[in-house]
Amino acid sequence: MSQQPHKIRVQVSTTYLDEQSSPGEQRYVFSYTITIRNEGQRAAKLLTRHWIITDANGRVKEVRGEGVVGEQPQLEPGQGFRYSSGAVLETPVGTMEGSYQMVDAEGQRFDTPIPPFRLAIPGILQ
Repeated sequence: MSQQPHKIRVQVSTTYLDEQSSPGEQRYVFSYTITIRNEGQRAAKLLTRHWIITDANGRVKEVRGEGVVGEQPQLEPGQGFRYSSGAVLETPVGTMEGSYQMVDAEGQRFDTPIPPFRLAIPGILQ
């Protein structure tokens, strides 16, 4: 079986930021750290991001933008890139999902899906 030219792995960890949150004002702040690893055969550059953020009330916010944290990382095969960012919700639980739009060394564009992950204050979900 041949290796895929485009194989980008996305791993996410999340943290609830109690000190920045204000539940009385319906403000719940989360940080997330994402590790992107190029497991494909070709170098790839992250061009843009697209996030869909949904809170427990079903409110959906879409975010699109250039790169991540002000960068457009170029990942050679086997290389990774890690960054942290944040999200503010009006509910103590929500989800994020989306995609990165990438381009390989030969100019071919492709999307890397970011599977849904949960943002939740500790102990709220069993």
